[in-house]
Amino acid sequence: MKYTDYIMNVPDFPIEGIQFKDITPLIGDGEAFRSAINDLTEFSKSLNANKVIGPDARGFIIGAPVAYALKASFIPVRKPGKLPREVITYDYELEYGKNTLCMHKDAVSPGDKVVIIDDLLATGGTMEATIKLVEEAGAEVVGLGFMIELVDLRGRDKLKNYPIKVLMQY
Repeated sequence: MKYTDYIMNVPDFPIEGIQFKDITPLIGDGEAFRSAINDLTEFSKSLNANKVIGPDARGFIIGAPVAYALKASFIPVRKPGKLPREVITYDYELEYGKNTLCMHKDAVSPGDKVVIIDDLLATGGTMEATIKLVEEAGAEVVGLGFMIELVDLRGRDKLKNYPIKVLMQY
């Protein structure tokens, strides 16, 4: 399937100078969404992942159905103040600002094989922060899956120690 046919470019969103890649047409098309989830599920299955993490917020949309298909646990990684129990946190830089991610302290354990699924690989900051959370909790990150990679931003350089699956590149 040619996934790029389902992505819309939105100029100057969320701030001027950013060319936002909108996945809502892709997830809004049942056949395209199912195909993308199946591709990311096959990748995750090949890594023997038993837990899937999706960073806030589009990672929830993509990661949860991958976890369901794998019969694996799904773990949301959220922004501060959104998780109700004790969390571990990590501060990081975005391509257009700063952010903090949080994960329940007991979400993963040593021996867990985690795949992290998100919509977009840009500078790698969100993924690097999520990896730090998983590893701090003692689990193993076995792979990273994305719908889109913005190649010029070189996020892959920060993530070179992990298998990566990308459905489309810009």
